[in-house]
Amino acid sequence: MSMHRLSGCPSCAEPLEEGDRFCGVCGYAVSAPPPAAVDHPTIPIPPAPAGGYASPAPGVPHAAAEPAPGWGSAASAAPTLVDDPAAWAAGPAETEPEPEPRQGPAGATYAASGHGNPYGTGTPPEGTPWGAAEHPYGAAADAPRARYDLPGDATAPGGSGHPAGENPYGPESDREPAYGAPQPQPAAPEGGKTCVACRAGRVDTDGYCEHCGHAQPRERDHIEEELGSVAAVTDRGLRHHRNEDSFAVSATALPDGSAATVAIVCDGVSSASRPDEASAAAAVAANETLLEALPRGAHPQEAMHEAILAAAEAVNALAPETPGAQNAPACTLVGAVVGGGLLTIGWVGDSRAYWIPDDRAALPRRLTEDDSWAAQMVAAGLMGEAEAYADVRAHAITGWLGADAYDLEPHTATFKPDHPGVVVVCTDGLWNYAESAREMAQVVPADAATRPLHSAQVLVGYALDGGGHDNVTVAVVPFATHPEQEPGPDAEPGPAARPE
Repeated sequence: MSMHRLSGCPSCAEPLEEGDRFCGVCGYAVSAPPPAAVDHPTIPIPPAPAGGYASPAPGVPHAAAEPAPGWGSAASAAPTLVDDPAAWAAGPAETEPEPEPRQGPAGATYAASGHGNPYGTGTPPEGTPWGAAEHPYGAAADAPRARYDLPGDATAPGGSGHPAGENPYGPESDREPAYGAPQPQPAAPEGGKTCVACRAGRVDTDGYCEHCGHAQPRERDHIEEELGSVAAVTDRGLRHHRNEDSFAVSATALPDGSAATVAIVCDGVSSASRPDEASAAAAVAANETLLEALPRGAHPQEAMHEAILAAAEAVNALAPETPGAQNAPACTLVGAVVGGGLLTIGWVGDSRAYWIPDDRAALPRRLTEDDSWAAQMVAAGLMGEAEAYADVRAHAITGWLGADAYDLEPHTATFKPDHPGVVVVCTDGLWNYAESAREMAQVVPADAATRPLHSAQVLVGYALDGGGHDNVTVAVVPFATHPEQEPGPDAEPGPAARPE
């Protein structure tokens, strides 16, 4: 037994046996180098006006028919904001020192400024599938290297010390080609899936290639979806064995004919049982509830509240029927609805939503407050923010969806931005690498409103470049303001239009 043989997988620490070339749990190529290392109360919903929220009086803009708190309105509506409401308007931001450079992979230092991917061009352009060298589970990353280098080239004079024409390695069909030489591939398998590593072997029922033994990525390891003006990407990350995140994006029409966009992001609680099933069930249930409620005229904040309750019921249904069973499936949830000039956010847990204005001179905002130990300590005035988030208990969540959760208190808030931007809805697999709103704004591409899928890819790539210690899921939802229509030259003067 070699003294230099690895005792465990460099990726997941699974014990290895002598002769193993791939990890039996995560499929990691052993010869490859190891990877680089106080909630505010929910805003009360005002009484619905005659005709419903989504049916304004003739000639009155939808947003003006039911003013929503937020930008230019009640400052208390913003769950994490205490500034004067005027600060929400697009304008020069206060001068702040540039953030410290962030430490990238392999000890390289990268500037934390700019609006693109600070780690170069690792993210593909919009619409381009992950290439073999880009995707963390692609063929180039996991394909086995050539096993051994032959001691010389038998076909070159003097390469092996044998007379020309003599093959010291036996018949040509029985020997392995030299390193770097074109290697013949076996015939493509008939039926079934083809291995993503060798691209020739057939994948067996256990998910391993019968030719090279490579463990195949699961369907949920990396998913991208773009639907009109909303897009989302989820990725397993670099350290987890499976992806426990889930998302749902959709679009529908309000009663007045205008469009509404929905984005739901859920993060399975790893310490609970079947977290991947919990996040998937919650995302589907919340999305379906919103698609049913919004077209019939329900206020988006009320619809979001009901969607979170429906998601909780779906997760509760996964729990075992045994009374008092512990460790029930659980997940967090954050969602956004954009429509009718309003932006509605709902959440339970520590997944977040950020407001990133198109005009980067305006201040970005975090729209949610974590259900976590650190947030409670800060809200209670017992610890400062830096001290609380440096504590080992910082990310312990105090609110979640699941049968063993405490009294469920969905948080909802509705805003009315007066300038365009995008809403970034994400799990902590992303915001752990860009926690503040200003840091998130520096990572979001400047053209996020017109290229949401590309922006979501950039954000996921940023988290993977930073270490990818958790599953990563992000949805990018553009928000466009609609300026008041100017009266024609023959129009009679009337009262001033109500500001948005």
